Parts: sequence; C-alpha cells; structure tokens
Amino acid sequence: MALLPLVVIAGRPNVGKSTLFNRLAGGRAAIVADTPGVTRDRREAVARLRGRQVRLVDTAGLEEAAAESLPGRLRALSEAAVAEAAVVVFVVDARDGITPADAHFAAWLRRQNRPLILVANKAEGRAATAEALQAWSLGLGAPCIVSAEHGEGIADLMREIAEALPPAIAGEDAEDTDRPLKLAIVGRPNAGKSTLLNRLIGAERMLTGPEPGLTRDAIAVRLEDAGGAIELVDTAGLRRRARIEAPLEKLSVGAAIAALKMAEVVVLVLDAVQGIDEQDLQIARLIEREGRACVLGLNKWDAVADRSASGRAIADRLESSLAQMHGIEAVQFSALTGAGLAGLLPAVRRAHAVWNHRIGTGELNRWFEAALERHPPPLVEGRRLKLRYATQVKARPPTIVVFGTRAEQLPETYRRYLVNSLRETFALPGTPIRLQTRGTKNPFVE
Repeated sequence: MALLPLVVIAGRPNVGKSTLFNRLAGGRAAIVADTPGVTRDRREAVARLRGRQVRLVDTAGLEEAAAESLPGRLRALSEAAVAEAAVVVFVVDARDGITPADAHFAAWLRRQNRPLILVANKAEGRAATAEALQAWSLGLGAPCIVSAEHGEGIADLMREIAEALPPAIAGEDAEDTDRPLKLAIVGRPNAGKSTLLNRLIGAERMLTGPEPGLTRDAIAVRLEDAGGAIELVDTAGLRRRARIEAPLEKLSVGAAIAALKMAEVVVLVLDAVQGIDEQDLQIARLIEREGRACVLGLNKWDAVADRSASGRAIADRLESSLAQMHGIEAVQFSALTGAGLAGLLPAVRRAHAVWNHRIGTGELNRWFEAALERHPPPLVEGRRLKLRYATQVKARPPTIVVFGTRAEQLPETYRRYLVNSLRETFALPGTPIRLQTRGTKNPFVE
C-alpha cells in the first residue's frame, strides 16, 4: 500500500487532542483522561476522511521546557511528527481562551511551512462558541469550531482536512495484502521495551528515559525484515495488580493486556541484571493462557557480570516454574547499544512458525499409538480409559483433540505426558499446546 499522507494533531496539554483523535479515527484508539499529559508517545491510526485515507497521529502536548527534561523530550517527539506531516491540526481550548503558550506554538508552527488547520475544541454551547472566536488572534485564519467530546463540528473538520491534503497518488487507497506479523513487546516497567522498539526501527520513535512507566498507551509501528512486514506494539509496563492504584495506570495496563491478546508473538523483555522474578513469570503465564507464541528477551545483557551463571539461573527458573512453555527461546541483547539484537526477529519468526505448525492426521496418530504403547493411560475409578485417535483441529496455537471412551476423565499427569511427548516428537519448543478430550457415548448404556 502506498504511504498514506500524515495528519498530525498538535497543541498544548489537555486541550482534547486524544479525544479528537479518537473521534476522527472512529473508535477509542487512544487513552483519554482528565489528567494533563496523558499522551506521551506518538499514537497512529488509519482513518478515512471524506473519501481519503490518512495516517492520523496523536502527539504529546507542546510545552516549553529544557530539552533534557521529560516535557522537553515529549516536545521533541511532537516536533519530529510535525516535520513529517502533510497537514497539521493545531488544537486550542475554547473554554480557556488563547493562552501565551498557544500563541508561542502557533508562531512556531507558522514557521514550519506546513498546511495548518486551527481547531477551537470544547466549544459546547453559545458562550464557548463566542470564546472560540478569540482564536482569530493567532493569525492562522478562521478556526474550525468543534466539540470532540460531543461530536459537534467534526464533519466540517473532516472536510477541511481532506481539502488541505496534497493530491492523491496512484495506489494510495489500495488494499494492503501484505498482512503483517503482529508482535507485542511486554514486560515490567523500565525493562527497556521502548528502547528496544526504537533500536529495531532505527529511530527515536518512542519516549525513553530512566523514569519507570514512561509508556502509557499501546503504541504500534510497522517495520520490514527478511520475512516481510511486522506490526510492532510497545506496551506499558505490567506491575503486580496490588501496586496498580491510579486510574490512569489501570487504563495503561488494560491497553497493554489488550495488545497482548491481539498479538501473534510476544517478546517478554527481562532486565537481565535483575534476573527473572515472580512478576515476569506471571506475565509469561498470561501469555501462555492467551495461547500466544513467546520469545524471551534478556535485555541489558552487556551489564551482566557473570553471564553463564545468570543464563543458567534464568533457564532453571523457567524450567521449574513454566514447564507448560518448555523450550522457550531466549535472546540476549542490549537494546541501548544494539549488541546481540540481530538474533531477535529471526527468533520471533521461528516462534511464529512453530505456533502455526500443523501435523498431518496420519503422522499424529502414529505418534499417538506409540505414546499409548510406551505409557498406557492409567485406570480411573478402577476402569480403563480407551483412547482411540487424535486429530489437530487448529493451529495458532497447536490444538489437539483426543477421542475415546471416558477420555474426558484423563488425569492431568497423563495430559502433561502427552503434551511433552508431542512437543518433543514434532519439535514444538516454547509454544503453548492445547490438549482437549472428547468422550464417546455408549449407545447401550440405557
């Protein structure tokens, strides 16, 4: 698909940029709260405005601050988005009137030589509409008066954006037939997830820093590797539920879990210096319960003093605490320097191939007969279980159904034996395997 024109929504904090973004994108794509500065990273969505497809971008609030401070780093990310924009939508708050910060950033935007649309948001009612007319003083022309929360004036804004776009190019709206592999990056706060995403795409796309919890939303970007397209999603850090107090953090964690559920492969990023702890294992168990392929990313590997001892300790902990994902592949790297990172995406592709693996029915039943002969099912309530055959009903993850008399009474220990044998025989390391049972009914039981 041809690269779509970029429409960037900019403005100072808490003027309603994310609410407007959601309204134009046609859904709840970005986290919205009353707290100023909720949006930190650049959030994108494809939207259709008056027949034109665009990439819509929500940015962090523009604030005057030192470059090395958090607000300064946020402003730098927003400025980078503006530099790529085909159209900039500059949002002000009609209730607050025009502030010195609005005037300052309006002057800066004029110097960027980008098509500009001025939006006076939160203009509910006659009084707010009158206040919105103050936006004329910014010298950006007539303001488009809207209420993003209530949907007022959105149709006029869509028309203005469509008219300001450059002429459409051939193939711009063509269907994207290259379906990307969906990859989520998850882990505890400050494990280096955003630094990893930036290193993989080769750009400072995500906000990073020593402060834990910088990422608040699930942010998707796209890249290409030798195997094709990958849609990468960076997520907020997942802490223990008891420690999650603020409503905003609950929204962030909800977005992270939703991204994990939509993914095909998940990279669980660990701080290799700290090693694996119970929270990492809880996240891994969540990945397994959702049936997603997983790769373990051991970040900050360059800072580990005794690498062989650390590697053994992590492997032993996984073997004892996460047996249901036996053989999970671990990649050691430094997201900060890029050392060892070349092995990550190939490992993701391998995990994806295993997750998609299908076994022929004949081959599967030859294994099944050998497994039953090697270790027959135990008696249940003094009666034998007669297991007859097995079939794979789906992949993603591999799901096997075993049929037989009283098969539903199969003990958990024997299920584990079959899963481990299946994993070893058909080389299915690290991926969740679902084993289901179907009993056959005796027609003469009555």
